[in-house]
Amino acid sequence: MSALKDVDQLSPDEAAQELARLAREIAQHDRHYYEKDAPRISDAAYDELRRRNHAIEARFPDLVRPDSPSKRVGTRPAEGFGKVAHAVPMLSLDNVFTDKEVREFAARVRRFLRWPEDKPLVFSAEPKIDGLSCGIRYERGHLVQAATRGDGRTGEDVTQNVRTICDVPKALKGDGWPDVLEVRGEVYIPTTEFAAMNAAQEAAGKPVYANPRNAAAGSLRQLDPAISASRPLRFFAYAWGEISGPFAQTQYEAVQKFGAWGFSINDHMRRCQNADEMIAAYALIERERATLGYDIDGVVYKVDRLDLQARLGFVSRSPRWAMAHKFPPEQASTTLEKIDIQVGRTGALTPVAKLHPVTVGGVVVSNASLHNADEIKRLDVRVGDTVLIQRAGDVIPQVVKVLDPDRQGRAAPFAFPTHCPCPLSTPAVRELDEKTGEAGVITRCSGEFACPFQRVRRLEHFVSRQAFDIEGLGKKQIAAFFEEKIITEPADIFTLKERNDVLKLQTREGWGETSAANLFAAIEERRTIPLERLLIALGIRHVGQTTARLLSTTYLSWQNFHTSMLAAQDRQSEAYNQLTSLDGVGDVMAEAIVQYFAEPHNEGLVERLLAQITVKDAIPPKNDSPVAGKTVVFTGKLVEMSRDEAKAGAAALGAKVAGSVSSKTDILVAGPGAGSKLKKATELGIKTLTEEEWLALIAKA
Repeated sequence: MSALKDVDQLSPDEAAQELARLAREIAQHDRHYYEKDAPRISDAAYDELRRRNHAIEARFPDLVRPDSPSKRVGTRPAEGFGKVAHAVPMLSLDNVFTDKEVREFAARVRRFLRWPEDKPLVFSAEPKIDGLSCGIRYERGHLVQAATRGDGRTGEDVTQNVRTICDVPKALKGDGWPDVLEVRGEVYIPTTEFAAMNAAQEAAGKPVYANPRNAAAGSLRQLDPAISASRPLRFFAYAWGEISGPFAQTQYEAVQKFGAWGFSINDHMRRCQNADEMIAAYALIERERATLGYDIDGVVYKVDRLDLQARLGFVSRSPRWAMAHKFPPEQASTTLEKIDIQVGRTGALTPVAKLHPVTVGGVVVSNASLHNADEIKRLDVRVGDTVLIQRAGDVIPQVVKVLDPDRQGRAAPFAFPTHCPCPLSTPAVRELDEKTGEAGVITRCSGEFACPFQRVRRLEHFVSRQAFDIEGLGKKQIAAFFEEKIITEPADIFTLKERNDVLKLQTREGWGETSAANLFAAIEERRTIPLERLLIALGIRHVGQTTARLLSTTYLSWQNFHTSMLAAQDRQSEAYNQLTSLDGVGDVMAEAIVQYFAEPHNEGLVERLLAQITVKDAIPPKNDSPVAGKTVVFTGKLVEMSRDEAKAGAAALGAKVAGSVSSKTDILVAGPGAGSKLKKATELGIKTLTEEEWLALIAKA
């Protein structure tokens, strides 16, 4: 897939094709979001699709399609629910993302109204609740009907489900309400109740919800109202649809009346006199975001006077008098509740921020990396701080900065531990940088394999996908077996059946006859293992897939490799010189490999493992293949083979397999979904092949 052209570079034919593609893609995502409550892309990615569609339509107005996303709100109501036609369409809001766009919105409203700059123009600003839109109709003060937004004109009848929500009065309180009043707002689930819901789902062995919005939508759109009643649904009222007569003069006044009539309203709503105050309200609400107790994804601005709203009217699928100022899609603020220290399989002590759960980019985040002691000091992050966290794609969330460093009563600076948190409490030391001779950034437990944290994580690594890849033996199972001392080292995995037969295993909680039999079968399948996978599985520091492949194709057999590593303990030996001369193995890596086999505990562990398995020799790489000596990178989704199979096959043909594109790359093999690597390869003029072309090329070998 090639990089998208800038809108201003599109020809009319290209623009028409792109609008057709966007219409199909956005409609598909709308169905997954509105009908199935299971979005396939993040809100940020979805917003980007709509922005591109809007920009193309603005440049080519004569190409606007009848099925354009700009003319559509939501999607059709799902089957199984009664249909409700909205007397007043439930439209959505346009979005802005920058302060500049907020000022442009305010200026645009003034121009349309011909409102002088020196004349006050009041806007309301309120948190944008991330939930499910719903309209609730009252006649003579009594609830008679409730409906979801649907496609904006026709929604789903969820009356009985809405009646179960505690924030929704069955009969309005007080007086002064119109005979016909449709109150609109957002159905949501508070974050604490969401966490409890997911904990219950997990305990029951059921799938967890991705975020509170999905949970709220799925809970409201149940055919059985009893299920909705069992879920912690809440409702904020903030707008209205059909009314039999006016009941307020301003947006703010109308919402306050909702509160008097028995609805929950948002007490963070405020009035603003100009764009500067709107932006200030946005900044304040963003800072308060972590403490609200419910998910928001921005701030909504509305012209406050209702007569001016009427004059401004609507355009396409949204009102001219309102705008949503969205938060940065991959960032959020929350409270740091504590700092934990995790010990990795190589003994590295990594600080992890334990956060009050918050949704970032469509995913609920409760942990974020703090990297190391130096990073904690640089950020000056402390327990109780409000912090900005960031998540991009699949990257582990990170703490960006502290938002309230000047608050009163901050906790004392975090003291990084000098000893490992394992029961042995062994000293934790900062390694020296080989090049500078100064202390590095990594603090490492000196207990090595005596440290139980390292042992259990080494076992997790041993059965991971690129290592032994034993299906049915994941982190959860390893942790349970380790805690009960059933599996304490790799060899124990291969003696598990004789020590813990199927009948005994299937009676354990979470296991059954089939799962136990499948596990033992999966273990048997891995009794014969390629040398490359064994080298990965041993967990030698600095030895990943690329280095393991290099070592296996260099030494070819376990016997050759092991004998050479024992001989290499003499740093003046030919064996050590051979190791350090390999392209890609430096002094630091060589020391780690040699030291691994110099440790008696490791030697014993490996000896006991080898008594249970057979190691397959590596296939010598071909030197006469079309790709011998060339550096190859794979990207995108491969169809005919897995990424690991493709890499192993390329290495067997004498190619060097790399993980990133550089000027040294000779060939990029790009499958569907290829992104930044393909773009960079194109910019560098690197030869690019499809998977089919790659298979045709290596078939000549």
